[in-house]
Amino acid sequence: MAVSKKGDKVTLFDPNVFRKKILAWYDKHQRILPWRARKGETPHPYYVWLSEIMLQQTTVVTVGPYFQKFIDKWPTVHDLASAERDEVMHEWAGLGYYARARNLHKCAAIVSNELNGKFPSTQKDLEKLPGIGGYTSAAIRAIAFNKPANVVDGNIERVMSRVFAVTEPLPAIKPYLKELAGQLSENFTNRPGDYAQALMDLGATICTPTSPKCSLCPVHPLCSAAKQGIAKQLPRKTLKKAKPQKHGHVYWITDHEDKILFIRRAETEMLGGMLGLPTSKWVESHKNFKSIKGAKANNLSIKHSFTHFDLILDIYVGNYDKIQASGMIPPSNHHFWMSSSELDNIGLPTVFKKVVKLMK
Repeated sequence: MAVSKKGDKVTLFDPNVFRKKILAWYDKHQRILPWRARKGETPHPYYVWLSEIMLQQTTVVTVGPYFQKFIDKWPTVHDLASAERDEVMHEWAGLGYYARARNLHKCAAIVSNELNGKFPSTQKDLEKLPGIGGYTSAAIRAIAFNKPANVVDGNIERVMSRVFAVTEPLPAIKPYLKELAGQLSENFTNRPGDYAQALMDLGATICTPTSPKCSLCPVHPLCSAAKQGIAKQLPRKTLKKAKPQKHGHVYWITDHEDKILFIRRAETEMLGGMLGLPTSKWVESHKNFKSIKGAKANNLSIKHSFTHFDLILDIYVGNYDKIQASGMIPPSNHHFWMSSSELDNIGLPTVFKKVVKLMK
């Protein structure tokens, strides 16, 4: 059988047969997740939305404790909307991609105050809300409202690439894989939410990135890649370029009581709205910035990887009175002083937790 290429009209099997096999497997092997409705339960739109936002660029294992913490603290979208944004950011700390937390709070406020606490069921209306794009709107529509939608995450892309033996590499082939997935999902009204979650579970537990368990796969007889013996080779990926490196200084500034200076980062910065240690700008060359007068290097540094770059921060230490006198750090309402005993409970992004760990 020929491999599938972009532009092909693919009719390898009856979509109803594929869906039936997937759903039968899911009924026996679905993952138990804290946000997922059990058999006989109605999905909770608030839970579905919250989990999908948290799961963007983040693993299920990481998200689980955060989701439970949010639900315990804010059981409804009204509770989350009423929370102080700083408190939401604090509870989000360590989960990364902090724009998600800001949009989460904005979205909750709109749903609570303007939509009477009810999430829309159409993708068009969902995508009008902060933080909800094409994938998330499809997932909410399918899972929360059991409406047909083409839900395609990384797991489902991998399943489609193997089922249809698509040999062209990611990421360029993503639109075609979504098109193929649409042939098996759009306009099918039989359990669309379960079907979407079944494909996710299949990719996470059976059709895994390495060493797929083809002998346990419910759609193995329909899989073109398995028939050709190339499942382990798919999906192919274009080699990524090495991440660029950025550099900067991070400042451990203390006062006469040995309290440490923290700042609220500007909304326009990386980690905007989060509490952090003062830093210089993050630039590609050490030559592009100067240290704060009065602060001295202590020969320690940390490295942290963001999605698009790696960051190396050299740690500088100093006394606030001397540095303030230099005019380099003017007094500000965005400054906070914390004792060493408080540092474990203030909800810092991981990059600053690394500095605290070294300095403590």
